[in-house]
Amino acid sequence: MSRDFRLLAIGQGLSWLGNGFQTVALAVAILLAGGGASDLGLVMAASIVAMLAGTLFGGVWADRMQPQRVMVLSDIVRAAAAAGIALVFGTGQYALPLVMALAAISAGAGSFFGPAFTSLKPMLVSPEQRQSANATLSLLQTSCAVLGPALGGLVVARFGATTGFAVNAASFVVSTVTALLIRARVTRPPREGMLRELGAGWWEIRRRDWLLVGVLAATVYHIANGVVLVLIQVLAIERLGGATAAGLVAAAEGLGGVVGAAVGLRFKPRRLLRAGWLTLLLMPAWVLVYVWPGVLTAVLAGAVVGYAGLAFFSVAWDTALQDHIPHDKLARVASWDMLTSFLAMPIGNALAGPLASTFGYDPVLVVCALVLFGAGMAPLFVAGTRRLARSISEPAPSPTPEVVEVA
Repeated sequence: MSRDFRLLAIGQGLSWLGNGFQTVALAVAILLAGGGASDLGLVMAASIVAMLAGTLFGGVWADRMQPQRVMVLSDIVRAAAAAGIALVFGTGQYALPLVMALAAISAGAGSFFGPAFTSLKPMLVSPEQRQSANATLSLLQTSCAVLGPALGGLVVARFGATTGFAVNAASFVVSTVTALLIRARVTRPPREGMLRELGAGWWEIRRRDWLLVGVLAATVYHIANGVVLVLIQVLAIERLGGATAAGLVAAAEGLGGVVGAAVGLRFKPRRLLRAGWLTLLLMPAWVLVYVWPGVLTAVLAGAVVGYAGLAFFSVAWDTALQDHIPHDKLARVASWDMLTSFLAMPIGNALAGPLASTFGYDPVLVVCALVLFGAGMAPLFVAGTRRLARSISEPAPSPTPEVVEVA
């Protein structure tokens, strides 16, 4: 891999690790300051709203500018926000509206970072290395998702929540430095109006059957998965052994992600996207083991297998976008893709409680598993998904539609 890719991996790895520190620190700090679950929920909600508000605009700006410049600006804002949260709790001046505002600023900046990161990745490797690069970053992200909260918990327990926020702020600073050192550049076309550019991203999705069906299927998938992710936390605690069981399940999910990413490094079928959708069908099996046999060992095994399939699908999907979407529109397409996930997941989270109260945990999980299976199967009925092959060349520029509307 190139020097620029190594810089990206180092900066992002440390940033992902730092995010784990903040996740632990935020819950601990709010509770110790006298807040409760409602306060934490409001802070998380403020982050989601800000992410939703900024994602599409982040895609436009990542396609207008050099993507690493957008990443640098985003990281500077997020470092300042994390430092601000550390200052609030470190000085004992906790105020819920202020913490919500800082969390929203950080998430809003992150909504610009994500599309830019997506745009930058294929600039740093040759076309034939795209899958390996995506798998490497997925492996790194999954590993940090496991190690970050674990290390964060130890640091916060020993030195306090303020230190956790400070570590996160420092990780953004490192990410900023590594992004500044990346030398890759890309030519950008002249700017058009914001709405026209947003619409052009959606038009790229609409004109490809495999992409449109994939985005719609993912939206349905994330609603059902949002329900599942709430209910399995409750079941892990109530049926499988409490907090210890919940921790083991989270570790098994992380291990599965590592396995899936490692497979993505080695297994390189020509029709990669078709293979990705097929491996995603392992996730419904993971959900069903909570219903039967419903024992911890089966759940742990199911988590490894299911999340391995999910991680491999993620590698396949990212590679397909990089192979077949013109680079000058890649960030906008990614932003539309991200937006559907951000919208769908909270809907599922909100539905979980009422559905479980009305129908019971097991019936809801069975139905969700069926929805996950259907969402994973639907794209395979589309000829474009089945036939899409890896490309080791740059995508051809897309034609410009005469009229572009935001649908």
